[in-house]
This record gives sequence, C-alpha cells and structure tokens, in this order.
Amino acid sequence: MKLILLGAPGAGKGTQAAIISQRLGIPTISTGNILRAAVKNGTPVGLKAKAFMDAGQLVPDEVILGIVEERLAQSDCANGYVLDGVPRTIAQAESLERDGIHFDAVLSIEIADGEIVRRMSGRRACHDCGATYHVVSAPPKTEGKCDQCGGELLLREDDKPETVRRRLEIYHAETEPLKDFYQARGNLRPVENQPTIEATTQRVMAALGM
Repeated sequence: MKLILLGAPGAGKGTQAAIISQRLGIPTISTGNILRAAVKNGTPVGLKAKAFMDAGQLVPDEVILGIVEERLAQSDCANGYVLDGVPRTIAQAESLERDGIHFDAVLSIEIADGEIVRRMSGRRACHDCGATYHVVSAPPKTEGKCDQCGGELLLREDDKPETVRRRLEIYHAETEPLKDFYQARGNLRPVENQPTIEATTQRVMAALGM
C-alpha cells in the first residue's frame, strides 16, 4: 500500500507513520531522514543537496524529489511505503505524478490550529541529553528537570507559540491545497484527530479499510 500522510506541523504524522509502518510492514519515508542519509552516503543526488545546504540555501524541489525517487526505488519499498513530509506543494505532487508515482490513499490528519499551538508549546527538551517531555501528556517527575540525566528542560525555538503560528501559516498556504488536489483524484481520506494516539490510529486504520 502506497500512502501519503498529510497534516499540519505537530498533527502527529510522524507518530502515526511509525505505527502504520509497523502494522503494515512497509517503510516510512521521511524527507528529513532520507535527505540526511543521502548526504551522508554521498549519493549523486545527496551531493547535489549538500551543495545547496552548505551554501545555506533551500534544497530545490527537483533535488528533494530526486532523493525521494531514489529511495522509493529500493527493494524494501516494493510492497508499499508511507510518505511523511513530501509532497509539500502542488508542484511537487504534479512532478511525482509525471514520474508515474501514484498513491492508494492520502491520509489527512485534521486538527485545529489552536490545539496544535497548545500541544507544541507544552513540549520540553532536555538541554543536555535531548530527551523530550510534555507538560501535560508526558511530564517529567520533577518539574523542569530531565528524568534521565537531571538536565534543564527548555522550550525549543521551534515550539514557541509565535514560531508554531508562522509554520501553520506556511502549511495553510503551501501544503493544505494538496487536500483538494488529492480529493479530485478520489484518494483523500480525512482523519479527525482524537484525544489519544491509540484512538487516532483506530481512525487511520478505519480510513484504510482495516
């Protein structure tokens, strides 16, 4: 089964992708991870990406998509995969289509902006070991201190409410139009976010007919 996971930053795409991957026995393809791997492994497209990154520039669509297609050609993707983080724009989606890459279902996790801001602004990361917590759903034993190493817990720049709101604006402008794009192709499956990870997973599986 070839799947795309859509959703705003903080919607829980990575968590659900990992669960789907385990249940269906297919790999999760996260653009961030494969970009880092391609650069580290020195693949031809990875070297192109590194040149842009070293110059402090955004990696262009054609390079990102080259890395994705390089990854999808590997043997472990023969029975399907979950794409998380790509396509980000209509242009990327059209490019994948032109290259003959089609999807069985596009899952869109639906969650209100306010809930995302609350969720992400509650995250805390250990300054020393990087362990993550949440002030409501996964608090440390001692407030402000890491359970594992005793380091100070901090609110990361990426999780500050003003940063999250900016990221949401970009998502609504650039990525959310993909819902209409895939709706027109008949494979969009909206999934209403639920209060727990397990309940959201149940909705995801129901959307896939499982």
